[in-house]
Amino acid sequence: MMLVGVALGLCSVALVGRAAWIQLVNADFYQRQGEARFVREIPIPTSRGMVTDRNGEPVAVSTPVESVWGNPQELLRHPERLPELAQALGVPADELMSRLSQRADKEFVYLKRRINPDQAKAILARNIPGVFSQREFRRFYPQGEAMAHVLGFTNIDDRGQEGLELAFDEWLRGKPGSKRVIRDRHGRIVENIELVSAAEPGKDLTLSIDRRIQFLAYRELRNALNTYKASSGSVVVLDVATGEVLAMVNLPSYNPNAVGGGSQDAHRNRAVTDLIEPGSTMKPITVAAALSAGKVTPATRFDTSPGYMSLGRYTIRDHHNYGVLDVSGIITKSSNLGAVKLAEPLSPQYFYEFIRSFGYGQAPNSGFPGEAIGSLREPARWDGLTKATMAYGYGLSATPLQIAVAYAALGNHGRLITPTFVKGQVNEARQVVKPEIADQVLRMMQTVTEPGGTATQAAILGYHVAGKTGTARQAAAGGYARRYTTTFAGLVPASNPRFATVVVINDPQAGSYYAGLVSAPVFRNVMEDALRLMDVPPDDIDTWLAAQARGEAKRQASLPPLPAALEEPAEDPTIPPAMVGGGGVP
Repeated sequence: MMLVGVALGLCSVALVGRAAWIQLVNADFYQRQGEARFVREIPIPTSRGMVTDRNGEPVAVSTPVESVWGNPQELLRHPERLPELAQALGVPADELMSRLSQRADKEFVYLKRRINPDQAKAILARNIPGVFSQREFRRFYPQGEAMAHVLGFTNIDDRGQEGLELAFDEWLRGKPGSKRVIRDRHGRIVENIELVSAAEPGKDLTLSIDRRIQFLAYRELRNALNTYKASSGSVVVLDVATGEVLAMVNLPSYNPNAVGGGSQDAHRNRAVTDLIEPGSTMKPITVAAALSAGKVTPATRFDTSPGYMSLGRYTIRDHHNYGVLDVSGIITKSSNLGAVKLAEPLSPQYFYEFIRSFGYGQAPNSGFPGEAIGSLREPARWDGLTKATMAYGYGLSATPLQIAVAYAALGNHGRLITPTFVKGQVNEARQVVKPEIADQVLRMMQTVTEPGGTATQAAILGYHVAGKTGTARQAAAGGYARRYTTTFAGLVPASNPRFATVVVINDPQAGSYYAGLVSAPVFRNVMEDALRLMDVPPDDIDTWLAAQARGEAKRQASLPPLPAALEEPAEDPTIPPAMVGGGGVP
């Protein structure tokens, strides 16, 4: 008995010593071990910043959703509940079992992400062991396809993947927080220990885009593509004075709220990534180059007869034999021969540097991901035809945005401003051509939309419109195909331009393929409403009043004659003049 008592006493001393060692001497180690089993640091989700148009209307917002997750170890201990869980999740039972089995050594797996909170609540209401939910956020785009290429979209983790969502991802994303909690053996949170770091919501972003003009451009471009059975198209609208992008539309488009559907080719923002040969929209730049070099004056005349000319083994042609044209007439009639003759006295290096100063051959630096720089070969790589073909828009390539920036410079008295998608951002402007020359070219471009020009369908009642058409054949293996890119670039109102707009339609298959008939009406329809929405005063009152008078005269002429009983009676000397036609006469 004494030996047993001594043994039990020694065991008690050992247990007390061990307890003291664990709880007093080495307490930190065992505390960490315990926390590793029950204490978890979990993230605190934060909402992504809202994106609005220039008027404060939301175009990208984040909405709270729930994500259902599970503990594979706990779920696999209750295999009889898995068919019920699969039914609630809407997935095959064998697929769910396979996913859980592959992660049998883990404690976390997403079962269904970013679903309606009511759906998550219904799943949790089944009380299946090892199933939980957590708060997340999902991006929603109210404008859908109309703004898809500008905004882009986010992935399932709410990270920007394309467009401005990608360009401003760090600004919009914010910073998730974290907190330390205690979970029970079922994974349920039983206590919040401490806040490790507070969540910082993303910052809002105000775009230069006007969603009203954006939708107008989308609607008119879609109608044009349907009418002419064209494969694709783009519209870019810039504010001439600030360089702000007011609208940028591409078709075909996609739904950013359901990114999985549709063709990947439709995700491309063609206005900043796709290159086209500018065609005749290059001629105003050629005219500006010739005037700046002092080689011609606006009154200089060129003989373009007989409507074609040989250059090496190639022949350059005009649509008609325009005979003798002055510099303005070259733009009005869109004469290829006139453009070639204008560029002829210019040195290759001067012509190259002048074109480049308008933004061709270099990135627009708008901040949009994936901007193309275009193609503008240096003079050392030119052949005997390069300068001639570049004069009327072949042999170089540019994006619709680059063309819009160049035309905005002409409308801004020769000052080129880097484009921006952020409202109020002030970018540096540089003078690329003398103001008086830019204004002269602008007046010449005005004749394009007037009677006798190539784009009378771009004319807007009450406003002077300056613009230029461009109908270019598309490059193909071994030369050019019988497929066309139709472009119209314009400025309105011409007396003090507010908007620079470029319309590009690729490969029209039905009806006409001329830019003056395909792209110019899109410009007119978009700008007509945009001018009204932005309260831009008309600068051609006389034409508007004349049109109103003609319309009233036509209306009066179309009215049927009044019945004889209602006609004003002829003056009768027996009736006092004051009563003729008055209420006193039956």
